[in-house]
Amino acid sequence: MQTQTRDITRIAAEAADERTAPIGLPRNASDQLRVEIFDRMAPLEAAWRALEQDDLSSLHQSYDWCAAWAENFERPLVIVRGSIGDETAFILPLEIIRSRGIRRAEFIGGHHNNINTGLFSPRFLASGRLAPLQANAIAAALRGKADVVILRNIPLEWRGRESPLASLTSIENQNHAFQMPFLGSFETSLKQVNAKRRRKKFKHQSRILDAKGGYEHVIADGEEQRALLDLFFRQKAIRFKEAGLPNAFKDARIKAALYAMLDRREPGSRDATLQMHALRLKGEHQGHIPAIAALSRKGDHVICQFASIDEALVAEASPGELLFWLMIERLHREGVALFDFGIGNQTYKRSWCPMETVQHDLFLPISGLGHLAAMTQRGITRTKTAIKSNRKLYSFIQRLRARQGGDTATADTGDGGGDGD
Repeated sequence: MQTQTRDITRIAAEAADERTAPIGLPRNASDQLRVEIFDRMAPLEAAWRALEQDDLSSLHQSYDWCAAWAENFERPLVIVRGSIGDETAFILPLEIIRSRGIRRAEFIGGHHNNINTGLFSPRFLASGRLAPLQANAIAAALRGKADVVILRNIPLEWRGRESPLASLTSIENQNHAFQMPFLGSFETSLKQVNAKRRRKKFKHQSRILDAKGGYEHVIADGEEQRALLDLFFRQKAIRFKEAGLPNAFKDARIKAALYAMLDRREPGSRDATLQMHALRLKGEHQGHIPAIAALSRKGDHVICQFASIDEALVAEASPGELLFWLMIERLHREGVALFDFGIGNQTYKRSWCPMETVQHDLFLPISGLGHLAAMTQRGITRTKTAIKSNRKLYSFIQRLRARQGGDTATADTGDGGGDGD
């Protein structure tokens, strides 16, 4: 294990000749912020799992989620721990991505994360935003290891809480995320999205499938989890090819990470790093699976990570829509407060979601190259936003990516696949 430590009082002294105000400077030695960089996860596991108990911290910064990606992509880790006295104040699980001579420190999981928050202690959250001296301490600890920190897909406010990272330079991400809040009963929640129309459609779908012998909602366990994930990869590959789009799941490392997540679950807990759901037909098409979805749950927040459909047999029943109905109805009985469809603007998400969350990308330059990279990245994000606002242009570029081999979906280039690109 390698660690590098920077003390905030030393950072303050180094900045004195620049007349930096001592904002957030601790009053005594026991309150000083100490920043350390770790290249392994294991030494931090106990403190990490303690911080992730915060209901509003993202599942994508949980230990199990990060471990699955880290173990399979094997990128250099630069995990930032801030401590005050003997208490861990925050953990930022970062990895190094090298591209065009630039070392970017980004959240582990990268483009596969739907929402990022970082991990913070209650005491640190109560102190408000990250102070300039504290940001300087993080940059100093990372010097020589990274050129720039880019923290993507962070809502500056999430479920009523302002992000401690909101003080960093930011730009609005080109993608928004879409959620359905649960308002007590299932029926009350449906009223947010035209309950009468939704219920009429559900009855129509059920009649079609009942006439063919019926259906069931499958919540997989054990080997069935792996079988459904296998089937998802096959279904999704066909859909991507038919649409002329790059296959975001082609990379063997991505598949291995997702397989690993299936086994990361505490016995007796409803929380799940990845849980496979499916719609399975009975009767005439016994055993056929026309729709699959993978959900993650942390506390009262559920995220749909990905989904696929097979329209070969019962396309008229809109099996994907039916599966969402069944999952959402069930989760109402299990204490969930928010169903998250993730990032990416698709019609089916808007049809379910009255809530749209704006996310931002945050920047902390470290070297001269890093300052240039941060400026360049902000320009790229503005360009992506302009392209995605032009549907015809965006579709053309996606088809071009597919023809030029974009389906390698390597996140190392910063162009990793998925709905949220």
